[in-house]
Amino acid sequence: MEENIEGLVDTLTSLSTTTNTKLSDNLYSMITNLLQELDIQFLYKFISENFHSLCTLEHWAWKMLSENSNELLNQSKHIKLFHNLGTFNKNLIFNSDEIDSDKKASLLFPESIDLIDGIFAKMQDINDDNDPYFDLISLWLDNLSYFIHEHTQYIMSPIITDIDNSIARKFIMTDQYKFYFNQLQKPDILQSTFTRKQLFYLKTCSLSINAYCFCKNQKFPFTGDEILRYFEKDYLNMVYLNSFSVQSWTKELLSCITRIMSFICACCSWDDDKAKNIEILLPTEQVSHEYIGSLIRIISYKPFHEKLQIHRSNDETILLDVILTFLLASLHTHDTLAFIRFETNLLEILLPLAETVKNNRISSCVYGFLGEILCDEHLNEVKITNNLCDYFFYMLEQAWHHPKQKSQQILVSQLLRGFLSLAKNDAIQQKIAETNKVSLLIEMCDRYPIVYDILWALSFHHDIQQQLRSNQTLMLRLNHLKQELHYEPMGKITYGILWNLKSMYENRDSTDKGDETMFDIMISYSHKDKIFCKRLYDELIKTGYRVWIDFDQIHGNVMDAMAQAIEQSNAIIICMSEQYRRSNYCRAEASYAFQRRARIVPILLQEHYQPDGWLLFLVGQLIYVDYTKYEFLDAMEMLIRELKAPVLHDDNVLRDESREDASMMNSSLSITRRQSTFPVLAENILDWTQTDVRDWLIDHNLTQMSHLLSDYNGPSLINFYKYLTTAESHQILKLLQEDSLRRTNQSLSIVELARLQNLIDQQQKLFQMKKNTERSNKKSNKHIRNQLNFCKIT
Repeated sequence: MEENIEGLVDTLTSLSTTTNTKLSDNLYSMITNLLQELDIQFLYKFISENFHSLCTLEHWAWKMLSENSNELLNQSKHIKLFHNLGTFNKNLIFNSDEIDSDKKASLLFPESIDLIDGIFAKMQDINDDNDPYFDLISLWLDNLSYFIHEHTQYIMSPIITDIDNSIARKFIMTDQYKFYFNQLQKPDILQSTFTRKQLFYLKTCSLSINAYCFCKNQKFPFTGDEILRYFEKDYLNMVYLNSFSVQSWTKELLSCITRIMSFICACCSWDDDKAKNIEILLPTEQVSHEYIGSLIRIISYKPFHEKLQIHRSNDETILLDVILTFLLASLHTHDTLAFIRFETNLLEILLPLAETVKNNRISSCVYGFLGEILCDEHLNEVKITNNLCDYFFYMLEQAWHHPKQKSQQILVSQLLRGFLSLAKNDAIQQKIAETNKVSLLIEMCDRYPIVYDILWALSFHHDIQQQLRSNQTLMLRLNHLKQELHYEPMGKITYGILWNLKSMYENRDSTDKGDETMFDIMISYSHKDKIFCKRLYDELIKTGYRVWIDFDQIHGNVMDAMAQAIEQSNAIIICMSEQYRRSNYCRAEASYAFQRRARIVPILLQEHYQPDGWLLFLVGQLIYVDYTKYEFLDAMEMLIRELKAPVLHDDNVLRDESREDASMMNSSLSITRRQSTFPVLAENILDWTQTDVRDWLIDHNLTQMSHLLSDYNGPSLINFYKYLTTAESHQILKLLQEDSLRRTNQSLSIVELARLQNLIDQQQKLFQMKKNTERSNKKSNKHIRNQLNFCKIT
C-alpha cells in the first residue's frame, strides 16, 4: 500500500479543493489504515521514499483544521484520520532519530501563521465546551510542543513565536484560564469537571508556553516574573491540595497538573537569575519547604516511576522531569539542601530511581541530586559512585563529539554545570583518578571555561595532581592565563589550580610573626555569608581585635594574599556552611591553615548543616560555636571566651625539663616545629593518644598516613611498626593498598610509608636516649592536646 501513498494524497487534496463533503469514505479509510498499520521500524524508509507526499498531507491537514467547518471535521472518518496522523507525527518526533530535524519541521509546521489565526478564531466562536475540535487542535499543538522541546533550535522560528504569543494573549493570561485553573483547587475533582475546552486551556496551552518560556524572547507579551506573580498563590495552593491525593488522580488531572507545573517551573528559568525567580514563587523559607514537601509527596508515588519513558513523551515522564529539575535548581535557596537532606525522604525515593530509570534527563537530575545530598561516606555506602561517574562521562563524551555539542538533548554546558558540584566530592575524585578521565576535561577547557573550575576542585586529589602536572599543554595554558587574566575571575581559578599543584608555594617562606601587620584573627568565609560575616567582623573590631577579612574579594594573586593573611594571623575563624564546603577557595584557605597548624576556631552559620567531606576532616575533633542555636550576642560571648583561652607554647609545656633535655629533643626532630603552635609529645610512643598520633603525622607532612591511621593511638602505632618490620613486604603493601583505597580513596603513598617507618624508628631511639634521665613528672606531660587546634565552649 506504500506504493499508493502518492496517488492517495493527490486524490485527497484534489477533492478537498472542490467540495469536501464529497470525499470518498474509502479514500479516508485507505489513508487511515496505511498510517495505522505502518511499522515504526520502517518509519525512516517510509518517510524518505514518500517525503513530498507526506508534506502535502500534513499541509492539507493544517488547512482543513483552519478553514473547514466543525461539522465536517467532527465526522468520525475525519476524526479517525486526524488521530492516526497525529500518532504518526508523535512517532516521527520520538522514534525516528535518523530523520533530519529540518525534515521533521517541514512535516510538522503549518505553512503560515494565517492558518493558526484561523484555528484560534474558530475556537473562540465554538459554544460547545465539549466540541471534538478542541481535541484535534490539542493533538496538533501538543506535537509541536514535543518537537520544540526535543529540538530547541526551532523555538525562535517565526511561526512558533507567533503561535506562542497568540496563546499567551488569547488563552493563558486570561480570566477564562484562571477560572479553569481555580477549579483544580477543589477537593475531589470530578471527571465531569474536565471539558474538552478546559483541557485545551490547561493542558495544551500550558505545554506550548512551557517550551517557549526558555527562549526569553524580548517580544513576548509577558515576562517570567509577571506570569509568576499572576499565578503564584493559586498555583501553590493547587499543588499543595492535590499532593495529598495523588493515588486518586485521574488521567486528565495528572495531565493538567503536569503541564501547569511544567509551565510555571519554566517561568522560574526565564533568565539567568533563577534564584530571583524562584524566590518570587517561594518568597519565604516556610512557603518553600511546604512546596518542596508537596513535590516530594507527588514523586514518591511509585506507579509514576513504572510508566517512565526513554523520551519525554508521556505525562508521568514530564512530571518527574519537571519536579526534579526544579528541585535541583532550588537547592541553594532558602536552605533547601539542608531541609531535603535532613527532613525529607527524597533520598529513599531517588536511590531506586538511580538504578532503574532509562530517561537520560531524569538520570542526570537523580545523579546530580545524589551528588549534592550525599557526603563521601554515604556515596560509598550506597555504592553508586561508579555508576554516577560512568554515566556522566558517557554522556559528556557523546555530547563533546556531537556536532551540536549535546547528548539526548542535554548540552555539554549543562552537563558540566551539573558536574561542578560532584567534582568536589572525594569519592567522585577517586573514581576520576582511577579512570584517568581528566584528559577529556583538559581537552574541553578552552571551549568551556567552567572546566577550569572543575579542574580546581579535582586538583585537591593527590593522584589527580600528578595527572595534571604531567599534562604540559595544561601547565602552559595555566601559566599563560595567570599572566593574561591576573585581575579577572578566571585568574583566581588559575592561581588556585597552580597552588594545589604546589608550583606556587612549596618553597614559600613563612612570614615573620613579628611583622607589624600581624592580625589577631583571620575570618575565612564563603562570600554568600558576607552579610553575617560583616556583623561578626564589626563585633570583633569593637572588642579590640585586629581582624583580617576579605570583603572585596582580592584580585591578582589571591592565593599568595590568602597565605600571607594566614601566616600573619594568630587564629583562623572558619565560618562553616554548605557554601563554605563547596567553595574551592575556602577549601584551599582552610587546608593551608590546617597544614601550617594555625589555631582554627570553627563556627557554624547554617541551620541543619553538618560538616562533611574535607571540612569534617579538618574540624572533626574540634568543638564549634553554633550561631544557629544561640542569639548572636550570646554566641559572640562564647566565641570571645574561646579566643581568649590560653595557648600553650613549647617552652611552657616543657616545664621542668632541663635545657639540655629540651635541646636534645628539639635537635632530634626531623622537621622543626613552629614555635607557639606545636605541643611537645610524650617521648614514649606508647603514651600517645589518637590525637597525639594524628598531630605527629600531620606535623611531619604525612597527610595520607594521618587519614589511614586516623583511629591509631600510640600502642597501635607501635604494633603497626612491628608489623612493617617483621612481616613479608609484598603482602604488607598489598593489604595497605587495599586499606588505603577503602579508607582514604587514595592509592598508597610508598614515600609516606617509608618516611613513617624511619620517623618511628628515630622516635624510639630518642626515647631510649632519654629514658634514664626521665623526671618523675613525665606523666604530667601525657595526653597534652594541641590547644591551637581545639576550641572549648564554656
